[in-house]
Amino acid sequence: MTSQRTRERLIQRLMEQGITNYSVLDVIRTTPRHAFVDEALAHRAYEDTALPIGWGQTISQPYIVARMTELALQAGRPNKVMEIGSGSGYQTAVLSPLVGEVYAIERIKGLLDRSRERVRALRLRNVQLRHADGLDGWADKGPFDVILGAAAPEVIPPALLTQLAPGGRLILPVGGVDQRLVMVTMGADGPETTHVENVKFVPMLSGTERG
Repeated sequence: MTSQRTRERLIQRLMEQGITNYSVLDVIRTTPRHAFVDEALAHRAYEDTALPIGWGQTISQPYIVARMTELALQAGRPNKVMEIGSGSGYQTAVLSPLVGEVYAIERIKGLLDRSRERVRALRLRNVQLRHADGLDGWADKGPFDVILGAAAPEVIPPALLTQLAPGGRLILPVGGVDQRLVMVTMGADGPETTHVENVKFVPMLSGTERG
């Protein structure tokens, strides 16, 4: 169930849903999603669905990963990208070959340790990982061309906006029960927000966990 044919079916589905960036599609085709889930779920890795990864978290649906990555590349190849809520490390691995540097934050230490092992196994040399509160961002590594979030705060965290470079983009699910994916562009007159589509993510929580 991790065969090339299975992967190609996923790519075809993503294209049918409107993903048009061939660089994104190629990276998703070649990234071993089955390596980012427990062995018992590996046979479902190339379904277009979110899957549990422990600690009450999920690996995002491939369509959402592709959509957010496509938005991240909309203005060309970004040099510095910060990822909030790196989880299993799958989105991190998809971003890595498409951008200059990835700075990934995860609040749950157990998840971070696992994703660090996967990053090493895949030899993703342009990735830095940090155990921290994603709501605070990573100020000393900014400003960032793109900030991408894989969990939903109730409102856009002000600290993240301050870490955007001029012209930079924040791509983030926002809301409680009813969530929407937004893209905030830091324009000359301040942030400009665009609604992308309705989504469903785990909530973005404050603080860190050692588990």
